[in-house]
Amino acid sequence: MNDDSQKAKLRQHFARRVTTQARVVLDTWQKIRDDHSQASAHRDELAASADKLIRYARRFEMESHATAGELILALVTDWPPGTPLDEAKTEALEDAAEHLRLSTQRRTDQDTSHAPQQYRRTPVYIALSNAEMASRLIRQLEFFGFRASTFSAPADLIEACALSKPETILMDVNFGGGENAGIASVEQLQEQHDTPIPIIFVSDEDGSIETRLRASRCGGEEFFYPAVDPGQLIEKIETYTHGNTIEPYKVLVLDDSRAQAKYMETVLKKAGMTAHIITDPMQIIHALEEFSPEIIILDMYMPGCTGMEIARVIRQQDRFHSVPIIYLSAEEDVSKQLHAMSLGGDDFLTKPIDPKHLIATLHNRGRRARSLLALMIRDSLTGLFNHTHTLHLLEQEIARARQKDQPLCFAMIDIDFFKKVNDTFGHPIGDRILRSLSMFLKQRLRKTDHIGRYGGEEFAIILPNTRPGDARNVLNEIRERFSELTQQAGDREFNVTFSCGIASWHEESAQSLCERADRALYTSKEQGRNCVTLADA
Repeated sequence: MNDDSQKAKLRQHFARRVTTQARVVLDTWQKIRDDHSQASAHRDELAASADKLIRYARRFEMESHATAGELILALVTDWPPGTPLDEAKTEALEDAAEHLRLSTQRRTDQDTSHAPQQYRRTPVYIALSNAEMASRLIRQLEFFGFRASTFSAPADLIEACALSKPETILMDVNFGGGENAGIASVEQLQEQHDTPIPIIFVSDEDGSIETRLRASRCGGEEFFYPAVDPGQLIEKIETYTHGNTIEPYKVLVLDDSRAQAKYMETVLKKAGMTAHIITDPMQIIHALEEFSPEIIILDMYMPGCTGMEIARVIRQQDRFHSVPIIYLSAEEDVSKQLHAMSLGGDDFLTKPIDPKHLIATLHNRGRRARSLLALMIRDSLTGLFNHTHTLHLLEQEIARARQKDQPLCFAMIDIDFFKKVNDTFGHPIGDRILRSLSMFLKQRLRKTDHIGRYGGEEFAIILPNTRPGDARNVLNEIRERFSELTQQAGDREFNVTFSCGIASWHEESAQSLCERADRALYTSKEQGRNCVTLADA
């Protein structure tokens, strides 16, 4: 290889580093856009990533990237630390990010008239010996909103992980050639990070216990043998991504001591929990309604009443019957502690409170309570709300829409020819399609929207503060994208579509709204399926 070709190869290598760093900047900006309440927490991260981009781009003479990075860095520098991001600066930063996006387009993107898809996630890295499988997975992952990159050599993967830590890696056990070479690469790259990257290992061979132990010890969360189809892998990848970040526990604290209450608030917030503090026991009913806690902490002895009496009042309300209640007291008499717990409590902590003990107790109780609640209100196959809870949420959203004078839409979705899919490919494939659609909906709808499995192949969606035209546009786009998704059953590939009916709320009951959405869905079926129909007012 002559000097010119070596230089060209080196330039191409470093150009990839610049574009990778550009995507780190864009991902950081996306975090800020998605949650303005956390904007200041990501300010320094955005500044550091933009500064690194400028240095890389200047060094390798990539002027467009350098200019975009300098613009972003200047705007961030002008944004005082610890302050919220105002509207004008948000707009300016979005313009600068768009400049960087255009600079980072692939050649194939530049041939299209529309802007490239904006990904809301940090990358998923794919390191498979089977290039065809890797290519197919990337196409499927993009349908689900992931940004995926594939690698042909361990050195490239390790370098990419150093530049931008992925959410998860799908790794062939023997990636790179040689027995367990993929595991060796993972062991090396995990040393670069304080917290391990979740790894999904796949293998064409049934690994020995030694191989499986080694894979587990270096961050392997899954070990698939034999190789599975893209649908199953995507479900697992979704499990280990930040899209499934655990919501903070909501903890209500009742303590008549302001100093103790403030201390508790500080401890809980430091642990990443959402705390609501009250010092007057007579405010408990209002606080329960307003805050809807997942865990309740009660002081045992307060002026006018005891924690046990408050617990009995709370337990009289069905919706709080299973919410964990933890007593706080200096009481050390075990018999009195047991008596208190028999009257509605779940645990007893003695003052002075050890913060580590408190947080560990709350995590254990909260995790257990969420698991039990999920069993009651969620569908076991898809993880979506079940029929009963979906209708309960619809009642709540109707009350909120009436109170705030806001629009509300309710949509019903039905998978087309689902019985034929089950009869042709089997119920396990049908179940996978149901999970696939549920994941598709969760990723493309807002956190404020509610998605339920209404029954069989029917889904229901509640869209608060949404006009009917907007609801139709959103669901029609989801319908189009889902119809393009390739489903797989062994070596056979096929596509699935759905029909949808939408009804806008007009000061009516939940039952009437559901019936209108159902009639609109029936109209979609009559019109040939694979379409969205908006119900008449």
